[in-house]
Amino acid sequence: MPDALNAGTRIYWEAHGQGEPVLLIMGLGATMALWHRVTPILSDKYRTILLDNRGAGRSDAPPGPYSITQMADDALAVLDAAGAPKAHVFGASMGGMIAQELALNHPERVRSLILGCTAVGGNAAVLADREVGVALASRVTLPPHQAARVMVPYTYDASTPRERVEEDVAIRERTAISNDAFNAQYQAIRSWPGTLDRLGALAMPVLVIHGETDRLVPPENGRILARAIPHSKLVMIPHASHIFFTDQPEASQAAILSFLSSSSRP
Repeated sequence: MPDALNAGTRIYWEAHGQGEPVLLIMGLGATMALWHRVTPILSDKYRTILLDNRGAGRSDAPPGPYSITQMADDALAVLDAAGAPKAHVFGASMGGMIAQELALNHPERVRSLILGCTAVGGNAAVLADREVGVALASRVTLPPHQAARVMVPYTYDASTPRERVEEDVAIRERTAISNDAFNAQYQAIRSWPGTLDRLGALAMPVLVIHGETDRLVPPENGRILARAIPHSKLVMIPHASHIFFTDQPEASQAAILSFLSSSSRP
């Protein structure tokens, strides 16, 4: 498929399945490959569009820093390239921040919004504890094989089968992005002023979904998001951390599919 283009930056995208379009936006340092548990489920019912954020995978990695709004414009360019005038949008972690900006700046393009393991940003966000912050900051300088593992204790629930976690780690190792690109994305999160004072303008259906044991983006962030969007639905998943769709795939899939079904055209 042709790449999307935003102000000279190539953004790689793919589409799988048929039906109403659903755009998936991944988080910090990860490629579209980490949607491997979600894509097969969605593409059975929907045209599932995936992209690699700038700096990741097969997209361009221009010098940073990047911005969340800039990456939202990348996502908009993907919708244009995919011929999708309107789509359900599911963003995870940093992808949820990008999804918020996309929905706020271009509401006519977003049929419904799923905000997974993410936050409103700015001063209103609840930060991870110091131990987690130190580990995340260290990722900027680690070699890929170490970088893929440093965040595991803070992003997966202790009850998750180890082989399932190792499947994700193997994908991260195989698709690791450069330290410069990781830092450019990380600085986009750190410099993002956030959306708290704008979220009340969202009129499309919104699902906020969060793991109850998330240490990277603490669960209170999901509750803050849900309170800021009066008509939103909040789903907190027990025994799930940041990568909730690996920790609790069945519960995650059930919540996502139910929401998309209720938000689709009759």
